[in-house]
Amino acid sequence: MMQSSVRRIYSIAILWGIGLAAAAQTVAHLPAYSNETLRSKTDWLIAKTAQKSAVYRTKEGFLALSNGLITRSFSVDPTGATVGLDNLTTGEALLRSVSPEAVLWINGHEIKVGGLTGQPIQNYLLAGWIKTMKADPYSLKLKNYEVSPIKKRMEWNRRTAWSTQKADWPPKGLEVTFTYGTTDEMIRNNHNRLTSDDRRMKLVDDPFNSLSPDWKVVASPGNQSASFRNEGKPGEIQVPANSTLFAERPLPEKTAVILCKLNSGTDQSVYYGPGVALTFPDRSPIKFYLSPGNQQFGLQNGDTGEFFEGFDPAKSWYLRLERTLGKLLVSVSEDGIGYKPLRTIDLTSVPNGIRIGKTDQKGGVSEQPSSKPTGRCRIEQLTLLGGPQNPGADLDFLNDLVVKVHYELYDGLPLLSKWVTVETASSAGFVLNTIKTEHLAVTEAESAVEGKKRWELPPIFAQSDFAFQSMSPNASENACIEWQEDPGYRTQVNYNLKTPSVLVCQPRQGIGQKIARGQPFESMRMWELLYDSGDRERRGLAQRKMYRTIAPWVTENPIIMHIRSSADADVKKAVDQCAETGFEMAILTFGSGFNIEDSTRQNRQRMKALKDYAASKGVAIGGYSLLASRSIDAKNDVVMPKPGMTPTFGHSPCLESGWGQRYFENLYRFYKETGMDLLEHDGSYPGDICASTTHPGHAGLEDSQWKQFVRIRDFYRWCREKGIYLNVPDWYFLAGSSKIAMGYRETNWSLPREFQEIIERQNIYDGTWEKTPSMGWMFVPLVEYHGGGPAATIEPLKDHLPHYEQRMANLFGAGVQACYRGPQLYDAPETKAVVKKWVGFYKKHRPILDADLIHLRRPDGRDYDAILHVDATGPEKGLLMVYNPLDEPITRTLTVDLYYTGLKNRASVSRQDGAFVSQSLDGTKLTLKVTIPAKSQTWYVFQ
Repeated sequence: MMQSSVRRIYSIAILWGIGLAAAAQTVAHLPAYSNETLRSKTDWLIAKTAQKSAVYRTKEGFLALSNGLITRSFSVDPTGATVGLDNLTTGEALLRSVSPEAVLWINGHEIKVGGLTGQPIQNYLLAGWIKTMKADPYSLKLKNYEVSPIKKRMEWNRRTAWSTQKADWPPKGLEVTFTYGTTDEMIRNNHNRLTSDDRRMKLVDDPFNSLSPDWKVVASPGNQSASFRNEGKPGEIQVPANSTLFAERPLPEKTAVILCKLNSGTDQSVYYGPGVALTFPDRSPIKFYLSPGNQQFGLQNGDTGEFFEGFDPAKSWYLRLERTLGKLLVSVSEDGIGYKPLRTIDLTSVPNGIRIGKTDQKGGVSEQPSSKPTGRCRIEQLTLLGGPQNPGADLDFLNDLVVKVHYELYDGLPLLSKWVTVETASSAGFVLNTIKTEHLAVTEAESAVEGKKRWELPPIFAQSDFAFQSMSPNASENACIEWQEDPGYRTQVNYNLKTPSVLVCQPRQGIGQKIARGQPFESMRMWELLYDSGDRERRGLAQRKMYRTIAPWVTENPIIMHIRSSADADVKKAVDQCAETGFEMAILTFGSGFNIEDSTRQNRQRMKALKDYAASKGVAIGGYSLLASRSIDAKNDVVMPKPGMTPTFGHSPCLESGWGQRYFENLYRFYKETGMDLLEHDGSYPGDICASTTHPGHAGLEDSQWKQFVRIRDFYRWCREKGIYLNVPDWYFLAGSSKIAMGYRETNWSLPREFQEIIERQNIYDGTWEKTPSMGWMFVPLVEYHGGGPAATIEPLKDHLPHYEQRMANLFGAGVQACYRGPQLYDAPETKAVVKKWVGFYKKHRPILDADLIHLRRPDGRDYDAILHVDATGPEKGLLMVYNPLDEPITRTLTVDLYYTGLKNRASVSRQDGAFVSQSLDGTKLTLKVTIPAKSQTWYVFQ
């Protein structure tokens, strides 16, 4: 029954005026949701089977997308919005506030997608509140939704010889697509807004995070010791009911609209409530204020005063005064969007000053005795606006606008993906300036009254395929992922509202894409992995499983040689040695003479012949190319928009210049004509912007970053489709790259050999917290590299055989492949035997060595170091590598927790591929006495 419901396509029609019964009808066919029933009873990191993703109906009538590990819930009426994000493993409800599903900037206009307004506070979210919340009148409305299996986002030509892991592609799970469009009412509201506050010039915008020196604080005689920043909070006032304390400043000459957000708090004044007073040079003030004493809004114009119903002291309110054509329009709102007009006042003069806070009945400074207690109130925001900037702006693009918000939920992982597509039926089209695909307001991970340099972040690991300029996962943060502050979350603990509690996905540079009929736009994708623990190892295991699921090509782990010379004889000799020893890939490395940009027929034919020779030996072959970090010429290099700005690497060509386009066309042709198997792509696109208006591939600055990224992303996807392996020293995994540097300093290979052994294992230990062993390469310069002389050099190999063997034991024992750079892999029979020994070790245990890695003790040169490979679903459940860096043998008694092997109470143990011996466990913990020779290692296999 569940499978049939997955195959169906669900659609709902949202009609204005139809209430909750219609909304319930749209999800009535879905199975009922119960987190207690659905909650997974097994640990997803070691479970052999994955609980399936499905859609459900909650008791409140929401749509719930769940896989037993996490649930994301959505309202469908009066429009679409995320109304819940729950971690079922920990029991945490992470969502604290409703936001738009996406935000688009089209032809300079901000257009929101879905979302609800009217949430009373932002600290947490109750289902009862959601029922009373309203659709944003300016936002696109939900039209329908569809449910389908996850689809491939790119083709993957598997190289099964390099990976023993059977990853699904596409991953198993569900996609839910919500389609949003316009309504006549929404279009009309946005046309009206063109002359409203959103289109006006901001003259002053003060959120009272601090008290600006532009304000002069004034207090009545009895309040001289009172402060306009009570307890250090700017805008907060604590004085007796019928006394005054306010801040005043001159009113900018072009002021047309005054907006003030304020909260009466515990103040009980009738005439002295907090509000706004406009002062004039030739008449008494006009005061608009809150009157909590009688729970009304108050308006005082000289000697004339009146009250208006509708005030709720539990809420913050927006007071609005608009000056136009000799009139003053007075209105009020509880959400800052829809305002209720209260009164229109004739003006005979122009106001020249403003007071905010507690003034007397006529907007002055006098005070009166009162029996009511002292209360506190707060001014939360003041905005002064000028006239409309472009009241005639065109909104015709709204008529044909369709936005689809896509979600994917993966079977067996607490992982969601999200992206947005934008379409139009208009042939004229429009420009999508930029897009925010996620604005997720979640519960803060910590509360701090003062600011912090380093905040604890909410338990969500966010990644995007729009990522660059880093060898770490923070590449996504360089491009579009950011934890932001929430200025609308005014009830947070931090005085200055600086708590990072909103997860945002939005390009830091605009995208500037033209969209027309038949030319839809697909945004970057983001992934949200919900952590179920604060333990570093468990979080790392979660990240690594995520990458093996959504970028399974990272499981391909060929054994690599870097050939130092591209001369035919040198290449064939190296390929022959690769075949003899079991190496699987040969790379014509930097400095070898290989030139992929040489498009001559002679070069292509020679490369094709070398490819054919390598293939006859069962060895894959390819070469190196440098993209960025070099200059072409002034015509083709990136153009910086401001003096003093420089590209990331100092120099870089623009990928959408004439040279850039020819470079990629040449790469496509090279691989089509030669059939080579891999590309080592150095200096990959680092995200440089370009202000040129003459490059053929982009219009200007706004679209330059997105166009260049798409250029390289599409090439990497094409490589993935053709089975071309990609070594890229930048975090392009989600765009299709296969491997990145594990993390090392190149000049360290010029250190004495004995230093390199320890540092190498440290690099592996540190790099595998966030990468699987197969995701990172190491480096073994067999010949001198960056200097160091004979003390740093392995050649002649036979003369330094113990060191050479130790390097291979370090690498193959960790399941990490290195680039062995030199003319040969062996120079004597005994050298060849050692190479074959460790290649054979790796291939015998390849499934477990390519699996997850548990960090036991970091190398420090003072005592043993150890790592544990684990795979609860494989025939070999674990492989323990223990290294001894000392000059003497050691014996240690280790307690090794085998939890992530899935073994419990008893295990079969084999030392160095000897016979298996059954051994009891203390639950999942194994006590093991280990003896290791000097400067050597040992290993144990667990079944």
